[in-house]
Amino acid sequence: MTGAPASAAGGPGAPGTHGAAGASGKGTSATGASGAQGSKTPRGAKLSAAVVNQASLWNVANLLTMLRLVLVPGFVALMLAEGGYDPVWRAWAWAAFAVAMITDIFDGHLARTYNLVTDFGKIADPIADKAIMGAALICLSSLGDLPWWVTGVILGRELGITLLRFVVIRYGVIPASRGGKLKTLAQGTAVGMYILALTGPLATLRFWVMAVAVALTVVTGLDYVRQAIVLRRQGLAERKAAAEEAEA
Repeated sequence: MTGAPASAAGGPGAPGTHGAAGASGKGTSATGASGAQGSKTPRGAKLSAAVVNQASLWNVANLLTMLRLVLVPGFVALMLAEGGYDPVWRAWAWAAFAVAMITDIFDGHLARTYNLVTDFGKIADPIADKAIMGAALICLSSLGDLPWWVTGVILGRELGITLLRFVVIRYGVIPASRGGKLKTLAQGTAVGMYILALTGPLATLRFWVMAVAVALTVVTGLDYVRQAIVLRRQGLAERKAAAEEAEA
């Protein structure tokens, strides 16, 4: 009857044993909790990513594209002010057109250089380009400064090539050519000269600049059609080869 008490022998009442077990249990539960939290993406991180993606719309390249879209109605108002023949208002209209053409150069360069390409920019940039050019051509033709057939050729080519790009995009992308860039430069220069109320030798010069622009418009348009046909044939051939390989 002189044995050690149960508490001393490490029985149920031993505080050391219970303390160690409790600490071990708490450690295990804490580890499990931290693992569970680590496996889940915090809501704050998702929200931050969404905010960053949304903010990327407001980059400098897209802002320049938006500026061009805003300039279109302003350009038309300046072009047609005072009947459309006032040299001062035509000079202001030329300034708006020049700003639009210059921003067209910079927004694409900035987007490609600094990785600012967005879905909005891909859609809005060509729309802004064609909107300002189309507005200028239609205004000039409506005022009798430019034959309607010139406006029809240029706008018909631009709209046709845009539709053609969408048709063949499933087979690949038609890259912008050097001829296309020269065409854009020639069109912008010629239309800008027609917007200004030029007389004398400069009025004769602008006629020849516009002739060059129309020629480049037609030639590059036909080249785009050729590239689209080749691209479609290559795409169909690759699909056919892939199907035959899958069957084999």
